Amino acid sequence: MWYLYLIECDDGSLYTGITTDLEKRMNAHQTGKGSKYVASRGLKRLIASKEYLTRPEALKAEYFVKQLPKHQKKEWIEK
Repeated sequence: MWYLYLIECDDGSLYTGITTDLEKRMNAHQTGKGSKYVASRGLKRLIASKEYLTRPEALKAEYFVKQLPKHQKKEWIEK
């Protein structure tokens, strides 16, 4: 199982990523080892996650979400 996830950073920005182990990835982000982006801005909270059966599906969804402006990402989350 693959997970697409969205994180809200302390500065209000959103980070989108994929992983096979959501709990492990969130722990990595909390300790500053998940990504440079989140480490430099601080992890506020996980705001959404969605399951995908395969990595290609998760990558396709990640690319789609990353192309959205912030307000549309929030709309996508609410759906």
